Amino acid sequence: MKRPTIPDLAKAASVSVSTVNRVLYQPGSVRTHTRERVSAAAEEIGFYGLGTIKHAVKAPQITHRFGVLLQRKERTFYRILGDAITLAAEAYSGGRIDLTLEFLEDLTPEKVASHIISLGERCETLAIVAPQHPVVADAIDSVLEKGVPVVSLIGPLTAKGNISFVGLDNWKVGRAAAWAFDRMVRFPGKIGILVGSHRLRNQEMNESGFRSYFREHNSGFTLLEPLPTYESAVVAREHVEKLLTDHPDMCGLFISGGGVTGAIAALRATPKRDDFVVVGYELFEDTRAALIDGTISLIISHPIERFAFETIATLIKAKSAGRDAGVFRVTFGFDMHSPESV
Repeated sequence: MKRPTIPDLAKAASVSVSTVNRVLYQPGSVRTHTRERVSAAAEEIGFYGLGTIKHAVKAPQITHRFGVLLQRKERTFYRILGDAITLAAEAYSGGRIDLTLEFLEDLTPEKVASHIISLGERCETLAIVAPQHPVVADAIDSVLEKGVPVVSLIGPLTAKGNISFVGLDNWKVGRAAAWAFDRMVRFPGKIGILVGSHRLRNQEMNESGFRSYFREHNSGFTLLEPLPTYESAVVAREHVEKLLTDHPDMCGLFISGGGVTGAIAALRATPKRDDFVVVGYELFEDTRAALIDGTISLIISHPIERFAFETIATLIKAKSAGRDAGVFRVTFGFDMHSPESV
């Protein structure tokens, strides 16, 4: 009797030949129920590679213990990102992901460092949002030395060891924001700048790109010194109120970091000016409403589902590659939202 071939197995399992090949050689890319169907069909027709297929069905059941550390849960953006990463982990078909997702309320470097070490003791690979600080870098090195890879999210981090990165090209984000001001502001003038913290490298890079655009294309704008909000809406509101009082001739505001809801509140409390341009960061319910009512002119944001998918994919790659592998750097395009697009 003729020995069953891969096309025979594909027909018996009601799948394509390429699916059978992926079950054999890339089982992690095939859903569990499909692998099981192919395995049952292989046993039924006496397929010669039955042992390989049975192994392929079992292999992806390996458990990955991943830790994700985000910033304050009270911030809508981080809650949305956390939910998206959780869904991406649940949807992963290459095995089971035991995800430890935690939010950090106290953002002092010492607390961040302590939490990174704690999470590193409980997980095989980490993805973190953290400030650049010697204490934090030392904690990351401590985790890396124990064989736990670290992936930085949103903003890149540096330490002695290799740290992977998933996020936007933040220099381009800053230049895109500057381009928007250059095109929308009628008469160049002063632009206020808010950052969450000077220790958050993504926001430092945003500002660097922002300034570089104006140096290159339009020196008629005056960029005020960036004010740190410490990711607080209350602090952001106080800064914006003071900026509007001290610089009544200001033509725009670039909100590059946390505290956007406080900035929105301050802007709404002052008479609206048609010639005043505001560019903000991240799209969620509050910023969407501010776009619609004209408080904000443009929002630049992470594509959340893509961000979550790339986070899980990079955690898998970092774990599989081992401690001696190089870094994985994943950047993707950002979204831009106007009042007419939301």
